[in-house]
Amino acid sequence: MSDSIPRHPRSLARWGEDLAARFLVRRGWRVHARNVRTPYGEIDLVARDGRTWVFVEVKTRRGTRWAWPEDAVTPAKLARLTQAALYWLEETSQPPDVPWRIDVVAIVARPGHRPEIRHFEGVSSDA
Repeated sequence: MSDSIPRHPRSLARWGEDLAARFLVRRGWRVHARNVRTPYGEIDLVARDGRTWVFVEVKTRRGTRWAWPEDAVTPAKLARLTQAALYWLEETSQPPDVPWRIDVVAIVARPGHRPEIRHFEGVSSDA
C-alpha cells in the first residue's frame, strides 16, 4: 500500500478504520455504519458477516515498540463496547435473538512496509 501513514493520532485512526473497512469488504462483509456514537462510547465499524452483526474495534499503531495495537482493548474497553453494541441493537430494533459479536482489527503501520492487519473474531459476544 503506497498511502503515506498519517502522523496525527486522529488521522492515523481514521486511516486505520478505512483500511479495516476495505479489509472486511474484501472478505465479503458489508460495512453498515462507521463511527457510531452511543452513550457508552463509539463503535468504529458496524458490519454484517452473513447474518451476524459485528461491532468492530479498530486499533492502529505506527509500530510495536511499546505494545501491540490489540493490547489497548482492555476488559474495561470490552465492557463498554458490549454496552454500546447492546444499545445499538436495541435502538435499531433488532430481534432479541439476532446473532452478534465484537471483533478487533489491529493494524501495525510501519513506514516503508505494508500495513500488518490482524483480525481477532469474537473477542466478546452474546454467546
